[in-house]
Order: sequence, then C-alpha cells, then structure tokens
Amino acid sequence: MRLSLDSICSPDVDRKIEVSVSTLTSVADRPTGEQTLQWLALGLTPGLGPSRARRLVEHFGSVAAVFRASLTELEAKGLLAVSAQSLGTGKSLELAQEELAKTAAAGVVIVSLDDPAYPARLKEIYDPPLVLYVRGNVQVLSQPGIAVVGTRHPTPYGSGMAERLAIDLAARGLIIISGMARGVDSSAHRGAIAAKGKTVAVFGTGVDVPYPKENTRLADQILVLGGALISEFPIQTFPAPQNFPIRNRIISGMSMGVLVVEAAEYSGTRITARCALEQNREVFAVPGNVTNKNSWGPNTLIKQGAKLVATWEDVWEELPENVRLALAPAKGDESPAGETASLFPSDDNPLSPHERKILALLKADEATQIDELVERLEPNMSSSEIFAALFELELAGKVRQLPGKNFVKSF
Repeated sequence: MRLSLDSICSPDVDRKIEVSVSTLTSVADRPTGEQTLQWLALGLTPGLGPSRARRLVEHFGSVAAVFRASLTELEAKGLLAVSAQSLGTGKSLELAQEELAKTAAAGVVIVSLDDPAYPARLKEIYDPPLVLYVRGNVQVLSQPGIAVVGTRHPTPYGSGMAERLAIDLAARGLIIISGMARGVDSSAHRGAIAAKGKTVAVFGTGVDVPYPKENTRLADQILVLGGALISEFPIQTFPAPQNFPIRNRIISGMSMGVLVVEAAEYSGTRITARCALEQNREVFAVPGNVTNKNSWGPNTLIKQGAKLVATWEDVWEELPENVRLALAPAKGDESPAGETASLFPSDDNPLSPHERKILALLKADEATQIDELVERLEPNMSSSEIFAALFELELAGKVRQLPGKNFVKSF
C-alpha cells in the first residue's frame, strides 16, 4: 500500500470547512460514560475518519446529536452509505460497547477528544484521533515532552546518543515520547527509564499488543515509572505496516519538538519530521558521519534549518521560558550536581591501568569485538584481567556491551 505524506499529515486540498477542535472540547469536567462511548463509536464507524467525524459533530452541534440524527440527515451530509447506516442503525454503538468491554478487561482507559485529560498539544493538529487508548498514567499525556525518533538499525553512536540525550532531558522533567520500535526509539525509552523519568510510547498496534515482542519488558518498565502506553487503534490490533506511519503524527503532535538521531533517506522518521514541520513543532537533529547512510536524515534536516543538537542544552535552550521555569524553577539551566553538558566530561574517578588501556581502544561510534580486544591486549594483559576490567567499566557506566560480545565506549 502506497502512503502519501500529505494524506497523513496535511489537510485535504479541497477542504472548505475549518473545524476548531477547541469548540468541541470546552468542557470543565470529564465526559460522561455515554459521551466517551459515542466518541468511541464514531472512531469505530467504517469509512469515517477523524477529520470527517469532527466535521459531523460540528455540523450537528454535539457528539450526542450525531446519534440522534436520522439516516436521511446523515446521508444528506455526504457520508458513505456504510458509514451512515452504521451510525443510523446503532451498529457503531454496538461496536463501541463491545470495545469498552475489551478495554475494561485489559485495564485500558479511553480518553476522548472532549476529555480534559486529552493532550492539549495533540488537539492542535489537523486530524487528532477521536479517542486514545491509554495504559498507565493518563496525566503524563499533557506534560511537556520531546519526541526522540530515528532508525530501527542505528549505529552504536546513534543508539548511544539517543539514550544519553533521553537520560539528560528526562532527568530535567521532560517527558520522552517515542514509538517503541527497535533501534533509536527503544534507546530513547531506555534512557528515560535510566534517569527514573517518565516516557510515553505511541503504539502502531493495539495498546495491549507490545511490538516488537522483545520490548514487552520495556513496556512494563515504562508503566512502573509512571509513564504511559497509548494508541489510537482498537484493542488487539495486529502490527499492520500501514499503521506505523499513521501513528507518527501523534508522536510529533504530542511533543514540543522532535529530535531526530539517525534516519536513512527513505524511512518512517521522515514522516515524523514532516508532520512536526506542518504542526509547527521545533525540529532538532543530531549530526552524523556523512559516509553513513543513517546520517542522511538528520544532516539534511540540519541543512534545511533544524537545530543541531550535541548536548541536552541545545534542546533545553529552545524551550519556552515558562516551561523551563516550571520544570526546574530553582536552577533552570544548571546541570544537577555540577554535571556538565559536554560529550567529553572530565573523569573524577581514576581508572586502573588495565581499565585505561581497554578504554583507550574502545570507540563510542564503533563496536569492538571481545576477540579483537584480547588479541590486541594479550601481550600485556591476560584474558581474565581483560574480562575483569571490562566488567568494572560496565558497572561504572563507561562501557556498554552490545549483542555478540561487542563493546563500545559510553557517551
């Protein structure tokens, strides 16, 4: 299936009716169960997307009025026959009732468009989802956040930078938003978790279907630390390829800005960056090695005007002043505990001679296999001494072990 970026992020070319979401959401209290059911029913109506559904609510005056309308009135609005019949005969409400039973059994909360808990920034985009399925902390959805996205196949440099930046930003109270895909997304979530911060994962599946499967434990850790797992897709939705580009507008829409770490020329990250630009969000990018294909995305974005990011401060200084003060009122731009923002921090903990020799051979942007380390160090160190020193370096956070007994220097 060929996807158009314009169809995902942009308004229809011939759109003549401007819908202000704010007119649909000016309620002081949480919506009633019936209202939530009705919004859910709209979302489950075949052939009725978010934009057309909102125009329908605008025309009839309220979501409840849509379901009081006759079949003739619905058809007069130019709805597809299958949509009008599903609404007019009550089939949509039946589907919604069945879906609510599934969400209750799965411990999932439905947040509808007129719910005060619905993310305010997400309402600003052209086609916000009518409902969000939420597992975890609903309140975290409205807190200031930064999206961190990138390739599913990052270099050690890319995954290291994503994790390091997520650690530093989450430690300062920003919510880290990403899609929990393999690669950069997972590194960003892990960074937030390492900082004991909060992170939001936007699924391209049902919120009860972690994908990929190996991230099930990561999803559990997100929930334990007060984060959230969200999706616009119904419970038990399988990982269909077309769903992932569609969900990218939510990742950018919820955030104050999108940080691209590594992305090839043709990747889903391009869609997220495109959506961010059209949603008037800040775009940040970490520069990469020009000989690496994964550097095409961020390097091109920087040439087009994206903010170059080397440390957390490059993101922090672009945030509105009121957000910085709210997150860190006492020391807005200071690193905690005297920490610096440098990629090459000073080392206050002296290393042993063996540890220094190993660290001198390792790189941050290229993995080194254990056999190569042993071969190069064997004249001066035994293999047991190498293993012991690597273990100590890992405990100190100076070295990371990758699959296959490969090691890289930590940022």
